[in-house]
Amino acid sequence: MPTKLYVGNLAYSVTNEDLEALFSQVGKVESATVVVDKFSGRSRGFGFVEMADSEEAAKAVQECNDRELKGRNIRVDQARASEARPHSGGGSGRRDQGGRSGFGRRH
Repeated sequence: MPTKLYVGNLAYSVTNEDLEALFSQVGKVESATVVVDKFSGRSRGFGFVEMADSEEAAKAVQECNDRELKGRNIRVDQARASEARPHSGGGSGRRDQGGRSGFGRRH
């Protein structure tokens, strides 16, 4: 059964292919994805790698955690289930100000 890993502290120049190349040295990679900002298209500094099985995933955590990739020591750990993470709300809260955020307004 495939196992998903979280990969953090990525340099902004790291690509999906870079992640796949690194983790394929340890085992079979099902997928490798750098998370990008939906507005700017710029890397958010983390990603996910899905390994073919849990043994290879555990080996990848041991061998790749704190390993240098493009000038930064990456952090590798088991990914948490997405439904287990509460929504943080985030943002500046401007949406709750009666539409007076200034976005899209001409002066």
